[in-house]
Amino acid sequence: MRRLLKGIAIALALGFALPVFAQSNRVNDKAKDVRDSAKNAADDAQDKLGTDSGAKKAKRHAKKKMRNARKAARDTKNDAKDKMDNK
Repeated sequence: MRRLLKGIAIALALGFALPVFAQSNRVNDKAKDVRDSAKNAADDAQDKLGTDSGAKKAKRHAKKKMRNARKAARDTKNDAKDKMDNK
């Protein structure tokens, strides 16, 4: 009986603690968005200078596209979580 009550108490504690961890993921996502925006701004500035070309420029543009795709995926994930939370 005591073992069952301990199990129930642990399950309840985990149930109350998990939403806190879910919110921290959104904070991490915001930090990633800020970091990616800074990198995108640096890439835009380098494009305006026009000091590089060829493979280096193509590589930078590919990285920028990946950063933007990951940001879109994070936004979609967070929108889905919000819809499930509001349901």
